[in-house]
Amino acid sequence: MLIQKQGELIINKMVIQLTLCLIYQHPKILLGLKKRGFGEGRWNGFGGKLNDGETIEDAAKREVEEEIRVSVKEMEKKGIITFEFQDSQETLEVHIFHISEFKGEPTESEEMKPQWFNVDEIPFEEMWSDDKHWVPLFLEGKKFKGTLLFDNEKSNNMLNLELVEVDEI
Repeated sequence: MLIQKQGELIINKMVIQLTLCLIYQHPKILLGLKKRGFGEGRWNGFGGKLNDGETIEDAAKREVEEEIRVSVKEMEKKGIITFEFQDSQETLEVHIFHISEFKGEPTESEEMKPQWFNVDEIPFEEMWSDDKHWVPLFLEGKKFKGTLLFDNEKSNNMLNLELVEVDEI
């Protein structure tokens, strides 16, 4: 649980760990169009919540397999971003992975429609507004940490961004 001070009030927020995986093989990146749920209608990486007793890495691999039917062979953690929303009592701690090797053919599921993009044609205007800030670091192979504040879970209105390169995650 994360405790934040806001004026004189102390707000308790539940921290939820999530995974986000980007399949990147220069000059192409595989993104998925979210078909339902949180982030519906936006291009994003693949991932989601951890199951009970599951490690972050195991959850990342499972989510990729569930969402696009491929098996992860090589993956490396590149970032951790904390997402906060003014209208929510939850804080999302998102662990971002680079998948460089996988087995299988990316296939559409009920949740995601995968599509390859050239790195100079990434559809940032159809993604979360923070992506244009950290995806370039990701593509350069850099590691990073950040904290983002959005006004609410349904909007794409980012109110604050803190993003730093780091040596280790």
